[in-house]
Amino acid sequence: EGESEGTMKQGIHPKWYPDAQVICSCGNTFTVGATKPVIRTDVCSACHPFFTGEQRIVDTEGQVDRFLKRLARSERLREEARQRAAAKAERERQRAIAEFVEAQAQREAQEAQAAEEAQTVAAE
Repeated sequence: EGESEGTMKQGIHPKWYPDAQVICSCGNTFTVGATKPVIRTDVCSACHPFFTGEQRIVDTEGQVDRFLKRLARSERLREEARQRAAAKAERERQRAIAEFVEAQAQREAQEAQAAEEAQTVAAE
């Protein structure tokens, strides 16, 4: 009638390790049944944010570092752009002041010339 329920076919199943060691990157270790004698993992129930309630960034292949570098670069570029804009605004302000002073000097010169002409006409 076939094989009984408690037996398995021979030669087709991987070796079973009833005391396989699980080693987490946080340092936690525990024992499980598995088809590998040693299992290495990045997170476990001792360090996973769902179980610990804390926020933690798990860096996979340096993605977090690359993101933080891009973020720092964009903040630096944004600050440099702000500084350039402030410097440009200051140059424009200085130019406007210089134009105003020059226009004021021209008006005063014209007024002085007009007063001088008026005195010359009054003297004649």
